Amino acid sequence: MLLFGTVISCVNNEGSDDLDILDPTEENTSSEEDGDIIEAEGSGNEQTNTTGCSKENSVYNEADGIVSIEFESAQFDDNWELKSEGNNYTGEGYMVWTGDQFLGNPGNGLATFKINITTPGTYRFEWRSSVTIGDLGTEHNDTWLRFADADDYYGEKDESRVYPSGTGKTPNPNGSSKDGWFKIYRSGNDLDFKWSTSTSDNDAHKIYVTFNSAKTYTMEVSARSSGHAIDKFVLFKDPWTLNEATSDNNTMSSITCD
Repeated sequence: MLLFGTVISCVNNEGSDDLDILDPTEENTSSEEDGDIIEAEGSGNEQTNTTGCSKENSVYNEADGIVSIEFESAQFDDNWELKSEGNNYTGEGYMVWTGDQFLGNPGNGLATFKINITTPGTYRFEWRSSVTIGDLGTEHNDTWLRFADADDYYGEKDESRVYPSGTGKTPNPNGSSKDGWFKIYRSGNDLDFKWSTSTSDNDAHKIYVTFNSAKTYTMEVSARSSGHAIDKFVLFKDPWTLNEATSDNNTMSSITCD
């Protein structure tokens, strides 16, 4: 994210220089009061693929109302880098976007996760991420997320709901959203890995996804801010609590071949 009024010269995919003037909604001035933030340490349980499935053909299986996935287990393009600096991550490491920023243009640096739901219902989404560039929690702190084939996908805060732009549903979040994508950001100036997952600038809404049928759905992630690192993510439904779902003691979801 970039501060209000800042003009950035960046190189796009064609190598030409573009000037992007960012509006005030691009600044995430969210504080820790914006939502639930859980910190954790330790190596946790690794996502072990013993099936022989390729990353492209792996399906992650929900069980008992929860899905737990190491982010690095998907197939990524070269601008997503696997890193393992420090010790506050789980699994093999974490993925960091090192390419150009796509602040208003989702769909670049695309990665997908196939998730098999056997217990239909509404699930909360959380991921564990960090900021690896600079010393401000309001910059380099977000990535695009979409569940295009889910039955519903929204942000919720108290009695308020927001929907991604381009879905035909309103209201839409403050700040960037396009073609069914939410900008998902973390809050706070403690930059190391933690569970902090919201959409709608300066009005943090937590993320929910509804799956009405028992079948396989596709979760899509695309690059937005450079330097945003993601370690792992969970989807969980009642009666799981946030603390339970994000515990490092949980077993990672099993994998089968598509």
